[in-house]
Amino acid sequence: MTDPHQRPTRGMDGPRRGFRHGLLVSLTVPGLILAFSSAGFGALALDAGMSLGNAVFMMGIFFALPAQVVMMDQIARGGSVLGGALAVMLTGVRLLPMVVALMPLIRDERRIPWRQVLAVHAVAVTAWIEGMRRLPPLPEEQRLRHFLGIGTGLVLAALIGTAAGYVLAGTVPKIVSAVLLFLTPIYFFLSLLATSREAGDRVAVMAGALIGPVFYVLTPGLDLLLTGLIAGTLGHVAGRRWSGMWREDDDP
Repeated sequence: MTDPHQRPTRGMDGPRRGFRHGLLVSLTVPGLILAFSSAGFGALALDAGMSLGNAVFMMGIFFALPAQVVMMDQIARGGSVLGGALAVMLTGVRLLPMVVALMPLIRDERRIPWRQVLAVHAVAVTAWIEGMRRLPPLPEEQRLRHFLGIGTGLVLAALIGTAAGYVLAGTVPKIVSAVLLFLTPIYFFLSLLATSREAGDRVAVMAGALIGPVFYVLTPGLDLLLTGLIAGTLGHVAGRRWSGMWREDDDP
C-alpha cells in the first residue's frame, strides 16, 4: 500500500532531471566550442585594455559574441557608450526570430513567467540550435527546465572560457585568439546544414554563405541584414517551387 501522506515526486523529478541533463550540454561539443570561442573574446578584451571583471560581466550580460565584439570595438576606439549601445541593439535584432521560433517550445502557462525571461536571455546561436534540436521530443512539462539547464550550462562555459582566455592571452599568438572566435559561426553553419529538413532550408544556408562576403565588401553596415533577407527569400521561393513540383509529380 502507498502512504496517502507521501507527496508525489515523479512530476518533480522529471523537470529536475531535465534541468540536469540540460546542464550536461556544456560538456559536449557545443559547450566546448562556445568555451573556446569565449576564450578568444577574453584574449581580445585584454588586448583592448578591458579589465577581467568587465570582460566577464559583458559576457554574462550580453551572451552574444558579435554584440560583445562591437561594444569592445567602440570602447577601444574611444567611441561613445550611446553609439555602442545602438550598434549592439542592431546586432541583437538577429536574435528576435530565434526567440519567436523557440517560445512555443518553452511556453508553459503553469510556470512562473520569470523562468521564461531567464530562458530567453540564454537565446543565442548555440543555445538556440541545441534547444530546437533537443526540446521537441521532450514532454511539454520538461522543456522549459531543460532549456534553462542548457542556457545555464552554456553561460557558465562562456564565463569560464572568457576568464581563461583573458588570463592565458599572453601565452598564445594573437592569430590563435582570433581564430577561436570563428569556432561558433563555423559550428552554427554546420549545424544549420545538419538540421535542415527541407531543400529550401539548405538553399538559404548555401546562398547566405555565397553572397554574405559580397555584401560585406559592398555594404559593410547592412551585410548581415541583406544577406539574410535575400538568402532567406531565395530559400523560401525555391522550397515552394520544389514542393509544388513534387506534388504535381504525385498527382495521378
